[in-house]
Amino acid sequence: MGTMKKHLLLFFITTMLAVSGIDSGAQPKNNKKVLRKIENHAFNPGEELKYRVHYGFIDAGEAVLEISKESKVINDREVYHMIGRGRSLGAFDWFFKVRDRYETFIDKEAFIPWKFIRDVNEGGYKIDETITFDHYNNLASTESVRNKKPKQTGTYESAENVQDMLSAFYYARTLDLSKAKPGDIFPIEAFIDNEVIPLNIKFVGREVVKNRKGSFNCLKFKPLLQVGRVFKEKEEMTVWISDDLNRIPIRLETAVIVGSIKMDLVDFKNLRHPLNLAKK
Repeated sequence: MGTMKKHLLLFFITTMLAVSGIDSGAQPKNNKKVLRKIENHAFNPGEELKYRVHYGFIDAGEAVLEISKESKVINDREVYHMIGRGRSLGAFDWFFKVRDRYETFIDKEAFIPWKFIRDVNEGGYKIDETITFDHYNNLASTESVRNKKPKQTGTYESAENVQDMLSAFYYARTLDLSKAKPGDIFPIEAFIDNEVIPLNIKFVGREVVKNRKGSFNCLKFKPLLQVGRVFKEKEEMTVWISDDLNRIPIRLETAVIVGSIKMDLVDFKNLRHPLNLAKK
């Protein structure tokens, strides 16, 4: 049961990964490397998404994703500040308490993270981690404390336009999926646990999904996940995202080693575009 609950919010974040073409940006000050420029038509500061996590028929937890309204600057570049929070509920909170908080600071033009913070407590196992990205030299510097052990630091080679586990979700929402065909696979690289992890997502088709907020026209994807400690098969997870310019997840379902998890959108605020509701 503990294995199922670990990385609860990560199940959600890694469902939205894909990649698209890149446009050149302006030359940064005092740096030789040119950063890309990505247009964002999907969201604005102030957006908030709330999800309820079900383990079988039990309400197991909730996840909230929000974009700060405050303007911030890192490395002389304007950034978005995104925050993801996950927590266990009810009986799950009694025997396996989860309190997860993720933060990322994403370049508003290049859509790459400059800083990532992970503060998680999962069943008493704690991780406090900060990653600072140097995209001019493709490096990632980490400071982490795991379960009160001595602080670990290091600098690692990353990859061109590498993402963290939260920024990948928001970057994926900027992509043009209008020409996606069933079977198409979109890759991305993310820096997770001191290494670059290749992630892929396969487009399946279009479906209508109904939940307590209504019926939604959706794009259906299957993330190709790492098999091992949590997932039994490479395509155990399915995610449905709104078939509109918002590109927000409406539902996620996945089988894990013990049982299955479903996550549904239960509330939202300050979306940039109207949601694409299915006709009755």
